[in-house]
Amino acid sequence: MESNKVFAWSSCADLWYYEMSYGLNIEMHKQAEIVKRLNGICAQVLPYLSQEHQQQVLAAIERAKQVTPPEMNSIIRQQLQAHQLSQLQGLALPMTPLPLGLSQPTLPAVTTSSGLFSLSSLLASQAQLAKEE
Repeated sequence: MESNKVFAWSSCADLWYYEMSYGLNIEMHKQAEIVKRLNGICAQVLPYLSQEHQQQVLAAIERAKQVTPPEMNSIIRQQLQAHQLSQLQGLALPMTPLPLGLSQPTLPAVTTSSGLFSLSSLLASQAQLAKEE
């Protein structure tokens, strides 16, 4: 009877693993399609830019290809903090310091295994906030 319980747990863990793998695979395909489309748009617009702007765009594209997950996490954190600060300033509420022992909420670090999920869920929540505004 114990072996059935272990098998049931193993099946549940396997199911969870396959669901997560499938979700990650779908998300990676979505991101790849977005990259392909944006790359096509850049390639179509590039000839219409001045030589100086073409060089700037090509340099920016090359830099974007080399962004690491920690850099991405840092950029997202900065943008979120700036967005939250602008919302607080818009409300004109005085900012009070947190009680001792409490710290500002932070984003979890983006890793290569969880990076796409973290980024996609973060972008989805930002899109929802933008819709509400």
